[in-house]
Amino acid sequence: MEKKTILAIVLSIVVMVIYAAVMQKFYPAKPAGTKPVVEQLVQEAGVTDSNKTQVESNTAVQSIAANTMDEPAEFEEFVTISTNYIDTTLTNFGGDMVSFKLKEHKDGQDYVDMIFAGENDPHAFSIAFGGKNMPYIKSPFHIRRISDYQVEFYRDFSLEENEYFTLRKKYTFVPNEYMFELDITIDGGAAVPKLNFNSEVGSSAYTLAFGPQLGPKFEALDERQDYRHYFTYINGKRKDSKVNANQDALVNTSISWAAIAGKYFTLIACPDATRYSYIFSTKPDEAGVPSASRLFIERPPLTSSTQTDVFRFYLGPKTSQALDVYDTNRSYWKDLSELRLSDAASTGGFWSILNPLEFILKKLLTLFYKLIPNYGVAIILVTLLVKLLLFPITKKGSEGTLRMQAIAPKIKELQEKYKDNPAKLNVEMAALYKKEGYNPVSGCLPMLIQIPIFFAMYNLFNNHFDLRGAIFISGWIPDLSLPESVYNFAPAKIPLLGWSDIRILPFIYVGSQLLYGKVTQTPDQQGNTQMKFMLYAMPVIFFFVLYNVPAGLLVYWIMSNILTMIQQVAINKYLAKKKAAHKDTEESVHKIIAPPKKKKRR
Repeated sequence: MEKKTILAIVLSIVVMVIYAAVMQKFYPAKPAGTKPVVEQLVQEAGVTDSNKTQVESNTAVQSIAANTMDEPAEFEEFVTISTNYIDTTLTNFGGDMVSFKLKEHKDGQDYVDMIFAGENDPHAFSIAFGGKNMPYIKSPFHIRRISDYQVEFYRDFSLEENEYFTLRKKYTFVPNEYMFELDITIDGGAAVPKLNFNSEVGSSAYTLAFGPQLGPKFEALDERQDYRHYFTYINGKRKDSKVNANQDALVNTSISWAAIAGKYFTLIACPDATRYSYIFSTKPDEAGVPSASRLFIERPPLTSSTQTDVFRFYLGPKTSQALDVYDTNRSYWKDLSELRLSDAASTGGFWSILNPLEFILKKLLTLFYKLIPNYGVAIILVTLLVKLLLFPITKKGSEGTLRMQAIAPKIKELQEKYKDNPAKLNVEMAALYKKEGYNPVSGCLPMLIQIPIFFAMYNLFNNHFDLRGAIFISGWIPDLSLPESVYNFAPAKIPLLGWSDIRILPFIYVGSQLLYGKVTQTPDQQGNTQMKFMLYAMPVIFFFVLYNVPAGLLVYWIMSNILTMIQQVAINKYLAKKKAAHKDTEESVHKIIAPPKKKKRR
């Protein structure tokens, strides 16, 4: 009897525990003194009375309250995850990311941090209930460390009385990747959480945000030192999105990925489905950040009681080498090959036709760097190789110029003779060129070939990742990807020009360009007003245009001018000998065929 009593008591306790757990799960008591989350978030975000009305106008959002029954610690806690590639820091306040440093890339003495937050506390991958203009959650979450590379943040919220849901954010990193996974789960138990709020795209349950800016830090987005481009990948093609200053750009289309691309680094968002809406935004600005570049991902209302959304984010260097691993299924994430993430690194627009030439030049630059580990020297060697390869064409062009000078009197004679008959003049000019063996295009050919090479070089030196931070001459040119500077007098600026640096390379360029024009000038050009303008005025104009270009480009152009002058001097000597030999031959022939002088009769 005693055993039966004990057994009955144990069974009763088990039943009561199970009952209490079930009731707690599906019918939890509303915590006393709970504050609406929007009011709480308004205070946390520092929203002023002037715009508080706009935030509180959505009564549905006002009703969301934090479930204080299982309240996390109120103090901020940080979680650090380190892999072979990155060090990232996450906070329990909102379960947000506050730092994402790349261990293989430096920004001064520290690693490059991909989250550029300015003076405010950094928060990336934040969540707001509703649209992007709603305040973002900064309440403390519980932390569950799953493994060395995985952590979960979770917190309970209440909608109305006896209606609760749990929000979870789980981050997954892998040892040798810049890409990580963020799973966002909303668990309403037996009921579908009524997260259906008005937003710019119609209605949404929540918004996931990255911003205010993609790192590393910069002074200005001037398309030279750095820039921000906005891409989406739709139906197998990369599309550019135009985002004006202090504006939003809505992409409410089924896309495979969305990206914010800088000069050297990029953020790529790869969702698990196409149901989301995306907003690129350059507003609002934030103290300490020159301009904003934000990405908002809005999720439509929920259709099931428990919903997990999976996002993969690439946050790292914008290089083909780093992104090709996803195209070729060599990454931990094996199902991304169809997304062509490497397209985020390719040059778009009209100049993409030069990509093959740029690729060849990049390979040559890398090859020379392996031989002599200095990219400044590698640029000089590439320039030398290009000049050697083009030498036969340059030589032929110079010969054509010399030939043109020889037949110039005959051309002038024809022009005078047929000045009233253009059609006949063209026929006679063609006949003259054929008779003299002269091709009028030969003189322009070297210049025509060098134009695409120059633009390919410009794209290469302006965007080649390995040139970032590459030292040429210590103390003078510490970074070939940036303009060099011998003296900075910021914050003062030169009026009209806006310059705050004194640079040496632009002056060397002007000197080399003037000397180059003088050496390559032909006798018939000396009295030509247009040619004098090209010789003296154009280098001065280009001085202002190229004052703030990357140092690598000016090193290439200066060396190109110097090598061209050396080439031209050698060609001029060769042509002078050839002309002298030709003259001697003509005189010899004239002596041979000249009629003998008649003897005087006595």
